[in-house]
Amino acid sequence: MKKILYVLCLALLYSCASAKFKEKWLTDKAPETFKARFETTQGTFDIYAKREWSPAGVDRLYQLIKREYYIDVPVFRVVPNFIAQFGIHNDTILNNVWRKKGIVDEPVLKKNKKMTVAFARGGVKSRSNQIFINLKDNYRLDTLAYSGVTGFPVIAEVVNGEDVVMKFYDGYGDKLGYKQDSIAKFGNKFLKEKYPKVDYIKKAYFIK
Repeated sequence: MKKILYVLCLALLYSCASAKFKEKWLTDKAPETFKARFETTQGTFDIYAKREWSPAGVDRLYQLIKREYYIDVPVFRVVPNFIAQFGIHNDTILNNVWRKKGIVDEPVLKKNKKMTVAFARGGVKSRSNQIFINLKDNYRLDTLAYSGVTGFPVIAEVVNGEDVVMKFYDGYGDKLGYKQDSIAKFGNKFLKEKYPKVDYIKKAYFIK
């Protein structure tokens, strides 16, 4: 009986994931350049992405924006004079299915200067759904080697709204960087109860 229930639960989870994610989305190729706008609790900022900087990385960013992933997503990790990071979705199933679709690793071709954007990663093929914005020139991230990978390839840069990015609440420092499992498990409810000053990405979409 327990085995049957387990199989049914797996089938239900697979069904939910299939309704929110399509494998074919991963074949979407970004144009050579594009712009996108992020509406946040502090205002809006715009990014410019160039595919030659990191083809697989820019394709993934394009896929996430095109499929409206960045809706009500917390900017959970804001470390003063370092980075602002986001990408953990409130929907656990949606978050997990994208997180498990890591992309191929690529070399760093553009420096991690202030206001550039890159995917967070923790090892080989781990760039997936979380991105960060450099709050200063972080050139050491160009060559930082660990867990079989080197550096953080830049995928875009903020071209409008730098002041908005710099307003993201940073009072929690790196504290929430160590609570990513709880954020992924309990969603925005956890943050709003325990860390109410966290800012959010309301939505992201392409602009001309």
